[in-house]
Amino acid sequence: MSAKKKNEHGEPNPAPEKEQQAQPETEAQAEPEAPEQEAAPMPAPTAEKPPEDSERYLRLMAEFDNYKKRSAKEREAIYTDVRVDTVTKFLPVFDNLERAMKTETADEAFKKGVEMTFNQLMDVFKKLGVEEIESIGKPFDPKLHNAVMHVEDEALGENEIVEEFQKGFKIGDKVIRFSMVKVAN
Repeated sequence: MSAKKKNEHGEPNPAPEKEQQAQPETEAQAEPEAPEQEAAPMPAPTAEKPPEDSERYLRLMAEFDNYKKRSAKEREAIYTDVRVDTVTKFLPVFDNLERAMKTETADEAFKKGVEMTFNQLMDVFKKLGVEEIESIGKPFDPKLHNAVMHVEDEALGENEIVEEFQKGFKIGDKVIRFSMVKVAN
C-alpha cells in the first residue's frame, strides 16, 4: 500500500481535512491582523496642531532673538569694562607726563619729547573713546566731580568749579576717574 494512512474503512484520509484544519489556524492568525489594519489609518491632522506648532516656533524665535540681543549687550559691556581697566592703568602715566610738561626745563629737546609722548597718549585715549571731563568754570556735578576743597568768593557763582587738581575721564556715560576740584560758594 501507499504511504497514505488508511482509516478504519480502509480508505485513505482525505487531504482536504488537513487543509480545513490548517485554514482555521491561518484564519485565526489573520483575524488579529485585521483589527490592526483597521486601527492603522491615522486620523487627519486637526486644525489645532499647526497653530500650536507655529506658536511654539514663534516663541523659540523670540527667545533666540532675546538671547542674541542679551549676548550683544554683554559683549559690549565686557569691551567697555576692558577699555576702562586699560585706561585706568595708564592714568598714572598721564598724570606724570602732565606734571613733566608743567615743570620748567632748559633742555628744549627733552620738553619736546615729553610733549610728543603726552600727545601720543592722548591720541590713544581718543581712539579708545576716552573723554576728559570738563571742570573749570562749570557747575559742580557730583556724578562727574570730586570736591576736595571749598572756597568762599563773592565774585564767583554758586557751586562753580574754580580749580582742578586732577583731571577726570569718562568713556561714554561711564566715569573712569572723577575730576578732583575746588568749588566756590
